[in-house]
Amino acid sequence: MKIGYHASHEQFAPSELLTFVQMAEQAGFDAVLSSDHFHPWSEYQSQSGFAWSWLGAAMQATSLEFGIVNAPGQRYHPAIIAQAVATLDDMFPNRFWIAVGSGQALNEKITGGNWPAKEVRHRRLEESVQVMKRLWTGESVTYSGHIEVENATLYTKPKSPPLLYGAALTPSTASWVASWAQGLITVNQKTDTVRQIVNSFREVNPQGELTLKLQVSYAATDEEALTLAWTSWRNNTLGQSLQAELALPQHFDHAGMHVSTDHVSDAVLASASAAAYIEALRFYHDAGFDRIIVHNVNRNQEAFIDFMGSHVLPFAKQQNGI
Repeated sequence: MKIGYHASHEQFAPSELLTFVQMAEQAGFDAVLSSDHFHPWSEYQSQSGFAWSWLGAAMQATSLEFGIVNAPGQRYHPAIIAQAVATLDDMFPNRFWIAVGSGQALNEKITGGNWPAKEVRHRRLEESVQVMKRLWTGESVTYSGHIEVENATLYTKPKSPPLLYGAALTPSTASWVASWAQGLITVNQKTDTVRQIVNSFREVNPQGELTLKLQVSYAATDEEALTLAWTSWRNNTLGQSLQAELALPQHFDHAGMHVSTDHVSDAVLASASAAAYIEALRFYHDAGFDRIIVHNVNRNQEAFIDFMGSHVLPFAKQQNGI
């Protein structure tokens, strides 16, 4: 199992994130997951760097594996994402993977187009995936459906078939993702729900890889960790349906004011205890996850990285036989 660091472009400037991933490598993290937003979740202490520009610099500055969560089909044409993935794979072979999802209005509505219903977004995503796969093989692609492609050919092809994962937060989506993706990425939530997501994926794709983004908040005390989690990340705990539909950071800020710290504690592991982090990593390792990306949702990234390197990663890897 690999343990990774999450680079949140919604929260930190690209220059800061470049420093953080270098620190993460020194601390013993194995991988990095990059977000890919146009708008942040909040107006407060927020950024919106372009992940695809940053990835080339970050991969050159480290030797880590990198992944990204992306939504092709509206803000991005899938042929452009296929080209971006192929370019990174040519420069950094076997170090890059992509996870795709149907996206949120927060990012996709900037194009001025309609925000489709979930069922339409799913069909559009699956079509985008098939177009990207065909382009990576060197095929010249023309396609007409929820997306349009005309005579697209990649002349710089990936050196190896790119690893493509699907994002899912529910068992039904996990089952659908398993029919076209090599792996699954999800986030920590209630134990029973995570198990159902894993089982639904495994029933269709028994050999696919599993990745989990573990949302945490580290501080000197548990109370401070929870307060910081509420301050920084409450807008991201509103629920999948609402988060997919709100279109502006201000909308999230208005809705987030009604979120309690108890609600945040259900979605974020807020703790000062190394044992709590080690136990969480052990649980998800035993649940079958091949990769766990740890996202410290508050501002204290340097302290978090140092804490993980000194008190969590060596012991988690030892206990879990990683």
